[in-house]
Amino acid sequence: MSASGGNKAIVAALLANVGIAITKFVAFLLTSSSSMLAEAIHSVADSGNQGLLLLGGKRAKREATPQHPFGYGRERYIYAFIVSIVLFSVGGLFALYEAYHKWHDPHGIESWQWVPVTVLVVAIVMESFSFRTAIKESNHIRGSQSWVKFIRRAKAPELPVVLLEDFGALVGLVFALFGVSMTLVTGNGEWDAAGTAMIGVLLVTIAVVLAIETKSLLLGEGAEAHDLAAIERAVTEGPEVERIIHMKTLYLGPEELMVAAKIGVPQCETAEELAAGIDAVEARIRAAVPTARVIYLEPDIYRADAAREGNGSASSTAAPQDASDEAAGRPGS
Repeated sequence: MSASGGNKAIVAALLANVGIAITKFVAFLLTSSSSMLAEAIHSVADSGNQGLLLLGGKRAKREATPQHPFGYGRERYIYAFIVSIVLFSVGGLFALYEAYHKWHDPHGIESWQWVPVTVLVVAIVMESFSFRTAIKESNHIRGSQSWVKFIRRAKAPELPVVLLEDFGALVGLVFALFGVSMTLVTGNGEWDAAGTAMIGVLLVTIAVVLAIETKSLLLGEGAEAHDLAAIERAVTEGPEVERIIHMKTLYLGPEELMVAAKIGVPQCETAEELAAGIDAVEARIRAAVPTARVIYLEPDIYRADAAREGNGSASSTAAPQDASDEAAGRPGS
């Protein structure tokens, strides 16, 4: 994902939510509608969340240090996880509390009755523009994936977070409009409480989904199957490598993949020849998968006869003879 595309969606959502939050608070002060208060707090939480995403993106660009030799790319995951906690607590739990309070003390909307409906309709229009921007930016990288797969598999957290937040905001506005409209028609404030409760359940559900997905990214995810296949082809398509003995990948950040592999190489006359071969393999990996920026290759001499004496799995039980220490485990430049 291009950082500019994600930032564009975040800024669009931030501007929309700040404006919406102000109008919702004004509507709440005029009408005392619990749905309006829940939606106002929801917009404040969303605005703070977009600020957190922008902050995480900025901090992730810091240069690597001796204490953090692989850089700070995962800060984007950390701030996305914080967003899920904010959405759960400030947005969802507050809405549920407000619904409980309003249900036990229901009252209709007695003044400025046109205000909440007008504000909600305007908010739906503004939120739709923000949602449209998030969809447009996501389509640049989504390809043929379904929306569910895109949200679950995206390594950059910003667009999935904004998509889910904007979707939740639109649905929440519809719930609020339902609760307010039914309260105005019936004069029964319990409809307002019901709309607020639906908003709370919706926000808690979205927060849980976000937390699960960002937790997986924080724990560390490897490359997708198509990238793994491309890396394997890049390693083995030249004469420098006979086979991959074993390989592991790990995303150090949304746009930085680490590749670590033990490879079986043919006999070499000199260490320089071996080093040149490894350089060629690294170049092919980076050409095949540009996000593979940190590469460690350990060359060994593969012996199939020794592997058969083990458990029969030649790809995982190879008995290597140590190659030159000068070339072993060389990190990508």
